[in-house]
Amino acid sequence: MERIELWQDDAPGALGSEEEDRPHLLRFPAEGSGVPRGAVIVCPGGGYAMRAAHEADPVAQWYRSRGFHAFVLHYRVAPYMYPNALQDAQRAIRLVRHHAEEWGVDAQRIALLGFSAGGHLAASAGTLFNDGDPFAEDPISRLDCRPDALILCYPVISMRDEVVHVGSRRLLLGEELDAELVTLLSADEQVNRDTPPSFIWHTAEDAAVPIANSLRFAAALAEHEVAFDLHVYQKGQHGIGLALDDRRAAGWSELSASWLEDQGWLGDAD
Repeated sequence: MERIELWQDDAPGALGSEEEDRPHLLRFPAEGSGVPRGAVIVCPGGGYAMRAAHEADPVAQWYRSRGFHAFVLHYRVAPYMYPNALQDAQRAIRLVRHHAEEWGVDAQRIALLGFSAGGHLAASAGTLFNDGDPFAEDPISRLDCRPDALILCYPVISMRDEVVHVGSRRLLLGEELDAELVTLLSADEQVNRDTPPSFIWHTAEDAAVPIANSLRFAAALAEHEVAFDLHVYQKGQHGIGLALDDRRAAGWSELSASWLEDQGWLGDAD
């Protein structure tokens, strides 16, 4: 495992120089040689208040064991608000893309995986990407930040009252809501034909983040003819991560890996 700072100097909007002011990646490189392989960047959940440990390193280690390059994104959380976490996710994609040849990553196969609020971050990065600044002095900033695939695990998607996870919205947008930001950060409302193909899973009995979030995102993908897998498990509470104690829901990780493999993410790697 290797720690990689997203910015060598202070991150945009940094409030200080302590650990929580320094967004970074933890790199878990795949073993073996061969052609470049796809990468999975993991965004743990935590309601934009923290980053849940069980949705971080263990998940990256699991994808690494399947032959993918894996990363964990330590994005900024409260007291940081929008757009800081999104800036961190966009920078992470650009950084992996910049080092793709050095790290053996296929620069056109970088997935963003997120749980809960981390799923909202991933979905936002998948709908609010840009082509980069061609005039930037920093070569990383010149690259595009579109993820090539999304893996959304019981994600927060909408900022609308009827389905929102209130805590995530409050820490991301504050108490006084801006109507334009509510629309912008309702990821289902930002889907278009350029949105990356997506793998989505949720449990029907999730009482914290209603399954309507995943259903709305899937419906938007279908409307815009974007490829997706949607898996709904009857049982399972919110925040189960790899779901190692649930025989059925635990299948999501294997399904997501095979979904990526079917799209050539491992190439002919050894």
